[in-house]
Amino acid sequence: MYRSHNCGELRIENVGQEVTLAGWVQKVRNLGAMAFIDLRDRFGITQITVEEHSSEEVKAIAQEIGREFVLQVKGKVVERSSKNGKIDTGDIEISASEIKILNRAVTPPFTIEEESDGGDDLRMKYRYLDLRRPPLQRAMILRHRMAQAVRQFLDKEGFLEIETPYLIKSTPEGARDFIVPSRMNPNQFYALPQSPQTLKQLLMVAGYDRYFQIVRCFRDEDLRADRQPEFTQIDCEMSFVEQEDVLEIFERWARYMFKEVMDIEFAEPFRRMPWIEAMEKYGSDKPDLRFGMEFADITDLAHGHDFVVFDSAAYVVGFAAEGCASYTRKQIDELTEFVKQPGLQVLAACITPHQGHG
Repeated sequence: MYRSHNCGELRIENVGQEVTLAGWVQKVRNLGAMAFIDLRDRFGITQITVEEHSSEEVKAIAQEIGREFVLQVKGKVVERSSKNGKIDTGDIEISASEIKILNRAVTPPFTIEEESDGGDDLRMKYRYLDLRRPPLQRAMILRHRMAQAVRQFLDKEGFLEIETPYLIKSTPEGARDFIVPSRMNPNQFYALPQSPQTLKQLLMVAGYDRYFQIVRCFRDEDLRADRQPEFTQIDCEMSFVEQEDVLEIFERWARYMFKEVMDIEFAEPFRRMPWIEAMEKYGSDKPDLRFGMEFADITDLAHGHDFVVFDSAAYVVGFAAEGCASYTRKQIDELTEFVKQPGLQVLAACITPHQGHG
């Protein structure tokens, strides 16, 4: 084995043990007679010390090491004289008796830190380096834990996880299909599924009763904030149920997910909002209720004041933007340009300074 422990598990109770670690070099601090190496893997960081009494071979290797070198380190767990409360292994360090360079690395183009100094384009070019950063690792781990919790809950509810084909005939939905040419049938094409809709309905007709799948979907459409050409969804289908059955099961599923994955419990029932209420108050069928600024229908108030834009509009809504009463004309014009979209004719501002609203 390349390691006896990972870089995030050693604690004060391990003091005195001989251990072997392997990982990437987060940081090196050479202080002449001593050197400190922060060794990292996906579990955490452990400090390695090379001391004055260390072997000449170990000290020579320590002088060669740079960021992102891959090392194997053998040594004894000792208590740190200056503890680091910011990391889980901050009470201990490894006094290195042997260091082996498994792979050398050139200096990375950006820092592999919580907050990187690399821009989006640079980090995407070196995606394999970006994936070493803690925020992305946490996202991958969260996704894994969510997938496991989904399977556990739905299995207990009698759902079967069934994989459906990726190469199917075109089933037009809300976007264009991605197509795949068939080698066996020239000039004919498969389509990648926009969703398993047709296939899961076949399963219901066949009597499978309850189905789910953590499935990849493909839609050849423009990028949006919540959509990209390929994405993953938790896809479910049920037979012999009514709307209340569906809502009840998936409210319990959401509660279970939050508890199992994030240790968050909900004491109150989830709020249920009719679609028409969501559209009238927020203009979206998936509103973020933290945003506030609910729409109010002011059509009757706005009509009949010789303002042609309002008089000709079938529907006029307004909302209170707290703290915006001091906005300049330029700022309001910039907001107007930002919110323009099909169906919106004008953004009007009514200033009421004594209320602090705009």
